[in-house]
Amino acid sequence: MQFSEIIGHDETKQLLLRAVQTNHLAHALLFDGPQGSANLALALALAQYVNCEDKQQGDGLRQDACGQCPSCVKIQKLVHPDLHMVFPVANLAKGKNSEAYLTDWRKFLLDQPYRTLPDWLETMGADNKQGNISAEEARNILQKLSLKAYEGAYKIMLIWLPELMNVTSANALLKVLEEPPVQTLFLLVTNQPDKLLITILSRTQRVAVRAFTDEEVATHLRQHLNLDETTARRIAYLADGDLSEALRLGRQEDSGTSVSGQHTWFAEWMRLCYRQDLLALVKQADQFDGFAKEKQKGLMEYSIRLYRDLFLWQQGAGTLLRLPDDELAFVKNFSKVLTIAHIEHIVADLNEAAYHLERNARAKMIMLDMSLTFSRLIKTKL
Repeated sequence: MQFSEIIGHDETKQLLLRAVQTNHLAHALLFDGPQGSANLALALALAQYVNCEDKQQGDGLRQDACGQCPSCVKIQKLVHPDLHMVFPVANLAKGKNSEAYLTDWRKFLLDQPYRTLPDWLETMGADNKQGNISAEEARNILQKLSLKAYEGAYKIMLIWLPELMNVTSANALLKVLEEPPVQTLFLLVTNQPDKLLITILSRTQRVAVRAFTDEEVATHLRQHLNLDETTARRIAYLADGDLSEALRLGRQEDSGTSVSGQHTWFAEWMRLCYRQDLLALVKQADQFDGFAKEKQKGLMEYSIRLYRDLFLWQQGAGTLLRLPDDELAFVKNFSKVLTIAHIEHIVADLNEAAYHLERNARAKMIMLDMSLTFSRLIKTKL
């Protein structure tokens, strides 16, 4: 990956480029950013740049890896012999370390680099198992780093989510960070640095990676998913800086679970509850029961988010809302018939419904029970 492929973050890119060009690059960098940020993408871009055989010269952000030399081509495919990658795995039949899942990992990462741990565990078929970096993994790290670089200027050890190391593997990493092999670059990519050993933090140079702005997310969606301006901005608001979530929502636009479709469905549900149209609510519960599980969960999540916006509007914090016109109009109108107590009751019920949906309760029963409850609640003075 090249720096030019990452939208925004110009200040962080310049920091990394200057460090390489002035020979002030620390042997261990900690890319610290929230879930769905550019921390992993920036680490991959740096890995490509340091071993590029024909670095592009120029002013500012025109400096980058060439993208065409043998080293760049191999790193772009994640097959460079001097690029070693460690990531959390679940204890499945294939094995307990990254090496066993390297082919799956490459496919996963090449799809897009703004990935999350739940995405990876789902890809590897971990079901409800947790991912971690084992002590066996730590031994593999030491073994790989004991070898000389094959082709590049640096041996690169990229560790994704080092906070999931157990005590043994974390201590092993600490030891090698204290006495790093020559021309070895450690790139640690974390979402939760507070879970790392303080001694590891003290031996790395932190690279703070902010979340994406709404404008950056919307631009990325327009460029890569060809979404229109309104839809891109709506999704950017819902994703709240998490580009992985934004891309997931963007891909739903063609699958019948779009954000705009969620609002239409939700608004109709609330109108039926307000009118206490029981026959229509029963039909809607049947419709909800026929949706795919992900669409059902998405509708519950959207409903909770919009009630949060209703609460903010009622509290006079309307300037914090970044809703499209149709959703903002709904919030303004529906807030006139609800009190804070109504919203508290409804959000509690929605959270409980989401909990039961996760555990495979019958969707029709959940939906109908909520609809009848909301119909009575909205007409009750609280």
